[in-house]
Amino acid sequence: MLALKVNAAQKNYETLEALKKVNLEVEEGEFFGLLGPNGAGKTTLIHSIVGLCRLNSGTISVFGNDVFKNPLPAHQAIGFSPQDMNLDRFFTIYRILFYQAGFFGVARKKRKDIVEKLLHDFGLTEKASVPYYRLSGGMQKRLLIAKALVSSPKLLILDEPTAGVDVEQRHHLWEYLRKLNREGTTIILTTHYIDEAESLCSRIGIINLGEIKEMGSPQGLINKYCEKKVWIKTSRPLVYQQWAKPHFSIDREGDMLVGRGPNAGAMTEFFIQKMKEQPDTQVLDLHVERGTLEDVFLKLVGKKL
Repeated sequence: MLALKVNAAQKNYETLEALKKVNLEVEEGEFFGLLGPNGAGKTTLIHSIVGLCRLNSGTISVFGNDVFKNPLPAHQAIGFSPQDMNLDRFFTIYRILFYQAGFFGVARKKRKDIVEKLLHDFGLTEKASVPYYRLSGGMQKRLLIAKALVSSPKLLILDEPTAGVDVEQRHHLWEYLRKLNREGTTIILTTHYIDEAESLCSRIGIINLGEIKEMGSPQGLINKYCEKKVWIKTSRPLVYQQWAKPHFSIDREGDMLVGRGPNAGAMTEFFIQKMKEQPDTQVLDLHVERGTLEDVFLKLVGKKL
């Protein structure tokens, strides 16, 4: 079943076309990442999904429910953690979570257990009675994610969830999100951390200028857009110009040869075979350089994330 279906979503702001007939499908149970530079349309798309922004045309459905025509069941299935939240600065963490659970119709008797578990899971138990304004930036981020989870949503949408969070807590959140996803929660993540998307997401969409430029698994995108490089350094210079032409390019860079092509294994085997033919020459270094998701992003968008 589709957790999310976006069909020809278009949104205009006066002279700016923020979304250009965007199509997107996310399967139930998927961990999907949305990457794009500032102004790419990520926030507009996310806000449209959660009902904070109305499209000029197109449709969005969550578990089969149109978010505009049938908003109640659609929104009840969503937990949303925004980049920033204007909470009552004098409310304690406990009150914020307790009341949020009430807004989603969680029975009063169950709220206490839910809130205490979330406080424990996010390392906030000792801060339960602390007002929101006294929390560090990292703690505020953790609170926003906990707040999105009080209703046990089927679809969790996280907008830059680890911005401002220290490295240790960031990895703790990663493990928690992986566990949630394994238990069946569908997760949509926007992030400026390439390694975060590569580590967590089973599939990634790259958006720029209001359009989805490409979608696929992290490794699939790397294989599609990045060439592999095999570097070899030897005790004697290799006269590679005399070799039978392989199905990849070979160049000399400094004191090393570099092969460039789509298949690192084939290039490595080629170099190994050539070295067997020259037993008086030793291999001093041989390593493979593969592309990264950041390289893919740079090719598709033209600048780093």
